[in-house]
Amino acid sequence: MNKLLMEENDRLQKQVSRLVYENGYMRQQLHNPSVATTDTSCESVVTSGQHHQQQNAAAPRPQRDANNPAGLLAIAEETLAEFLSKATGTAVDWVQMVGMKPGPDSIGIIAVSHNCSGVAARACGLVSLEPTKVAEILKDRSSWYRDCRCVDILHVIPTGNGGTIELIYMQTYAPTTLAAPRDFWTLRYTSGLEDGSLVICERSLTQSTGGPSGPNTPNFVRAEVLPSGYLIRPCEGGGSMIHIVDHVDLDAWSVPEVLRPLYESPKILAQKTTIAALRHIRQIAHESSGEMPYGGGRQPAVLRTFSQRLSRGFNDAVNGFPDDGWSLMSSDGSEDVTIAINSSPNKLVGSHVNSSQLFSAIGGGILCAKASMLLQNVPPALLVRFLREHRSEWADPGVDAYSAAALRASPYAVPGLRASGFMGSQVILPLAHTLEHEEFLEVIRLEGHSLCHDEVVLSRDMYLLQLCSGVDENAAGACAQLVFAPIDESFADDAPLLPSGFRVIPLDAKTDPPSGTRTLDLASTLEVGSGGTTRASSDASSTCNTRSVLTIAFQFSYENHLRESVAAMARQYVRTVVASVQRVAMAIAPSRLGGQLEMKQTPGSPEAHTLARWIGRSYRFHTGAELLRADTQCTDASLKALWQHSDSIMCCSLKAAPVFTFANQAGLDMLETTLIALQDISLEKILDDDGRKALCTEYPKIMQQGFAYLPGGVCVSSMGRPVSYEQAVAWKVLSDDDTPHCLAFMFVNWSFV
Repeated sequence: MNKLLMEENDRLQKQVSRLVYENGYMRQQLHNPSVATTDTSCESVVTSGQHHQQQNAAAPRPQRDANNPAGLLAIAEETLAEFLSKATGTAVDWVQMVGMKPGPDSIGIIAVSHNCSGVAARACGLVSLEPTKVAEILKDRSSWYRDCRCVDILHVIPTGNGGTIELIYMQTYAPTTLAAPRDFWTLRYTSGLEDGSLVICERSLTQSTGGPSGPNTPNFVRAEVLPSGYLIRPCEGGGSMIHIVDHVDLDAWSVPEVLRPLYESPKILAQKTTIAALRHIRQIAHESSGEMPYGGGRQPAVLRTFSQRLSRGFNDAVNGFPDDGWSLMSSDGSEDVTIAINSSPNKLVGSHVNSSQLFSAIGGGILCAKASMLLQNVPPALLVRFLREHRSEWADPGVDAYSAAALRASPYAVPGLRASGFMGSQVILPLAHTLEHEEFLEVIRLEGHSLCHDEVVLSRDMYLLQLCSGVDENAAGACAQLVFAPIDESFADDAPLLPSGFRVIPLDAKTDPPSGTRTLDLASTLEVGSGGTTRASSDASSTCNTRSVLTIAFQFSYENHLRESVAAMARQYVRTVVASVQRVAMAIAPSRLGGQLEMKQTPGSPEAHTLARWIGRSYRFHTGAELLRADTQCTDASLKALWQHSDSIMCCSLKAAPVFTFANQAGLDMLETTLIALQDISLEKILDDDGRKALCTEYPKIMQQGFAYLPGGVCVSSMGRPVSYEQAVAWKVLSDDDTPHCLAFMFVNWSFV
């Protein structure tokens, strides 16, 4: 019923929109006959977009001087007509975008172009803000468009009908070090209609459109905005209905062929601009309602500024613009890592930021080490989620300590001592998140790292401000990003930030929506019967041959006399991080999801079923009790029963230093890890002293009798959290030929302390 109501509501909204703008457009033509477009009929372009385009194609463009206000107004009115035909008509072949959350909480109706010139995206949604406020937010593009480097409004021309024409020059960041940034020279037309609606439309000024020439900036590639914009219609009772169209030609032919999908994908455009604009407006509306809780005692606008500064700082590092003070440093003969230095960091950090702590009086600057690489068959969301949750897999505590020390008054002396917690543990402290949780801001506390200085080992906690986004695997075309910067305990609003991090962008559009969120576990294989095998194989094929581009950038402050040493450290560190990420990416790739289980296919391959059968059969053989209440002849049922067992069940290798090779869902939850990261956790690491002593005492019994009961106690998750359990059972898992395969443990009635 809800679906039917939503469809009917959508149909009525479109019908009302057509009628309103048909009426408004005809009235506008009647009141402004001298500014009529080449379509002289009374039929509205909203209801006859294709007919209007055909007429324009056949009729010659009228002679006009586009360098005066009247000529610019003619371009503006033409842009308005073409934009309306895209916003509510069929001038573009629109296809509804998959992967968007349905239902009453949906952000809106999102569509992308199919077989058109350039790439285009369209959105329609309701927000609880008045049209003038919505227009104000949308026109402030740098506040919500993260790829926007700068927007300069060079000319403002009022029109006779109460509207405004603006000539705008905009620069955008390149998403990766492998491509050049884009800039745009556009005309933006803002006009109000008699029904209270607002229209903001925009297009590039080119030789074909006429108009004045815009600035030319070296190292930027000129891209084109085709008629685009916003329709903002007031709703009865308050709020606005927004129609958004983004249509651009990003000159994809100027980039290497492997990167062209970045500039040819309407889904990427939709995520970066169209959906981002709608989400930002909804976020502002939600904050204005007073229902948004404040994080860390700060208002949402302040936290949003931190997010913008992190994103902008990372983009500045990736792009390294010369006018910001960046210059390339001579390399060591290898081109895998680029080193750039900025000896004018105050210009980059900004006058509003207190940067005195960051750069000492004896002189210094910022150094950035960056690299980009292609990844095969790695879901960006999954990779970034892993990097966030398992920092110890790739980060170097010594480098973290160096970055933290640079924030203090004397960068290379660390005053004061403080008791630390677990060595190397990280604690995530949430600050804020957007409505749909597609982006969240948090503080990371790194507990008890050590920093050696003057042969004295000092230990204290360190803090990172971190921004994570794009971790929803179902969001087609979404860029996944993890950006962080060291901060001190004061966490002042004007604290200097040197962001570093990772960005992963999909290069290939998804052809079909995924059947479910695939994570580093066996959940996607647990469909009983033949359907489970079909699903696993189809998921594997859908992710096969997908590519993404990974960009890594790390920034460090330096003092002039240590510049070469810091550069060498940064270069080596980025190479180490790249190697770690490649190792993780290979493990995450579908063909490697089995890890230590040597699964050659998906997690639902026979090896997983076989292990489940061995675990259940061995438990029954040794204890005489039934572990899995399932039909032993049905391997799918056994695997599902093991995976969904309420107690934590995990296996470890029969080695001198046992490491975990498998855990069910409860086991992964207890250890706060994933199947891939599980393989780097040793049994000794999670047990406390009493647990280790009990295991050592009972180990001979386990090997001789096949099992043993261990007393209740406390263990530790991979994140350092204590976990209590009532009892543990350990048993020897035997293969089909009755040879020992591994040890299994079951922690009964566990809970976090």
